Amino acid sequence: MNINSTRFGALDVPEDNILKFCDGIPGFPEEKKFAFLSQGEDSPFAFLQSIANPDLTFVIVEPFSFIKDYTFNLADELVSELELSNENPPHIFNIVTVRETIQNATVNLVAPIVVNWHKKIAAQIILEKTSYTTRQPLLPNGLPKQASSQGGR
Repeated sequence: MNINSTRFGALDVPEDNILKFCDGIPGFPEEKKFAFLSQGEDSPFAFLQSIANPDLTFVIVEPFSFIKDYTFNLADELVSELELSNENPPHIFNIVTVRETIQNATVNLVAPIVVNWHKKIAAQIILEKTSYTTRQPLLPNGLPKQASSQGGR
């Protein structure tokens, strides 16, 4: 599928990378289809690029790479709607906001994105009665230190 993106230019995205949000995304109810743009197999980061709006791109992250104890329950209705099961478990992502630098990035833990990869359907849910925040620091201890120094003098 050919789509346009302000951030990435013209893209040819395989149909397998198109996710359908039946109810849209909160704040963007008319946005129903997004291209999932992976940043590589080893990266927890990806982008969701709107199919209809070239200006709408979300940075997303697999939260468990950063917040090991992140847990919540999925409502039975959502599990049924997304056709999830033990054989077809959900994939969870959260939207990241990058301010001036990546060190100041925050992640919205209150509104996870739940994906069924087999059916290519997804939903963003709002957790109620939670201690999580919409602005959890993604890197509270700063960027990971490199094991060895590279370059320099």
